[in-house]
Amino acid sequence: MFSLQDVITTTKTTLAAMPKGYLPKWLLFISIVSVFNSIQTYVSGLELTRKVYERKPTETTHLSARTFGTWTFISCVIRFYGAMYLNEPHIFELVFMSYMVALFHFGSELLIFRTCKLGKGFMGPLVVSTTSLVWMYKQREYYTGVAW
Repeated sequence: MFSLQDVITTTKTTLAAMPKGYLPKWLLFISIVSVFNSIQTYVSGLELTRKVYERKPTETTHLSARTFGTWTFISCVIRFYGAMYLNEPHIFELVFMSYMVALFHFGSELLIFRTCKLGKGFMGPLVVSTTSLVWMYKQREYYTGVAW
């Protein structure tokens, strides 16, 4: 069993191994938050997921919420790897593409399918995906040594 000291030591070692700068820490933070978002889709049901798709909440089912939670968890794993290995060009690109997929999904739900509206449930994913994309676009060469 892990002691508190083991957790602290492991956390310090992990953080020290991350690439320098704030972007990897941001990716780690988003990854951790995503774990909790994923869990809530399985545990608490539809309430929070329906806040994202609040223009047409009845289109959100238990199945779609769990699918969304699974998709969010996969994104969490990708972003965790990004936080740890952002200097690897293929990992950097994979993380970047995951944010592109997220932005496309939420953008299409807002503009095409009209299930979302610019409310507090939608703004989180929108801000995270656009901020991350812009930040990553500007920092690719710094982290990977490869320009766009």
